[in-house]
Amino acid sequence: MLPPVTPHDAGAFARVLATIKPFVPLPAVAVLLYALWWFFRATWQELDEDATRFRAQMALERKSDHRPLIALPVCALVLTMQEYYGGRTTYDDTIRPFLSAIEAAHPRLVHMAKFDELYGYGWWALTRIVGYVSPLLVWRVCFPRDSLLDMGFRLRGFFKHAWIYALFLGLVLPSMLLVSHEPDFGSYYPFYKQCSRSWFDLLVWEAMYFAQFFGLEVFFRGFWLGSLRRSFGSGAVFAMAVPYCMIHYGKPFLEANGAIIAGIALGSLSMKTKSIYQGFLVHITVAALMDWLALWHRHGLPHVFWPP
Repeated sequence: MLPPVTPHDAGAFARVLATIKPFVPLPAVAVLLYALWWFFRATWQELDEDATRFRAQMALERKSDHRPLIALPVCALVLTMQEYYGGRTTYDDTIRPFLSAIEAAHPRLVHMAKFDELYGYGWWALTRIVGYVSPLLVWRVCFPRDSLLDMGFRLRGFFKHAWIYALFLGLVLPSMLLVSHEPDFGSYYPFYKQCSRSWFDLLVWEAMYFAQFFGLEVFFRGFWLGSLRRSFGSGAVFAMAVPYCMIHYGKPFLEANGAIIAGIALGSLSMKTKSIYQGFLVHITVAALMDWLALWHRHGLPHVFWPP
């Protein structure tokens, strides 16, 4: 018969788990990086060869490549503006008083008591969408000969690569089901905590959530890679994965680590398919399931359409 576990033993075991937790993702990341290399190595080589030809042509013509000079500061500026002005503080200080004034004048248009949190996330989503898409306008002015369609907006070959979308989901969904049982997962998702109140709340939230994901794909897998692939080759994919991981800080630890792999995988997928649409579909499918799993585990799916 095994001896009973004492509180001291349980506390020691918990401390051991807390000590090794930061290192748990390392072997998984290493294995997944190798798998990505095996799957996308031809795509990465193609990017490097194209960048080599581009740099050789620029050197032959004695021209400087100004694409990193424009693209990287613009990307940094967008992320900085979102961090400092796209959050709750700006909403509380500026947007909420503005909405309250509208409510006082037109009480049928705005309902602060009922939808204040939803309006706050509306501001968050709006700043992400506008911020993520605005670099395209800058690029159009600075490089008028570049086609914006080459930044991931081409539809040709979409169905040809649909199997990759299915493959990615097949790999991601099992791990997502495991992570959904973590305590911090259920308390973190959905971001909007009134989703359980009504189907209206849940559906409006998901619509805003999906729209900002489209903007995110335009920015990271469209603009970032489209503007820098000829300058950096496959290095543009790995450079993009760094800030992409960093925007996940504050989320559960394993998810933030997973963003490293997801950033490289989705960036490589975008370069392979010449399109952001498969990555966008992967993103919203996973995001929607994460929200629904979190609600389902805590029996929080709504029962009425309109909030009481």
